Amino acid sequence: MMQEQAELIALEALRYIAEDTEAFMAFLRLSGLDRETLTGHAGDPAVLGSVLDFLLQDEKRLLAFCESRNLSPDHPARARMSLPGAEYLQNQ
Repeated sequence: MMQEQAELIALEALRYIAEDTEAFMAFLRLSGLDRETLTGHAGDPAVLGSVLDFLLQDEKRLLAFCESRNLSPDHPARARMSLPGAEYLQNQ
């Protein structure tokens, strides 16, 4: 998957997470980001990778996101592999 396509999927995932206050607050806690920092760096590929990491941790949330965006459930994982930090995941 091209990085640009991966970034678009991750931005959609961020929008989806932001629509759910509980999920959004959990993402902020786990990522260590605050709203201001997230707003200023939302387009950063590393931040987008962390968004997909968060989404991929919860199958129910992942499937709901994919259904809401008419995506195959494997798209977010494939997108994650195109963003920074994927090398670390591949070496696990």
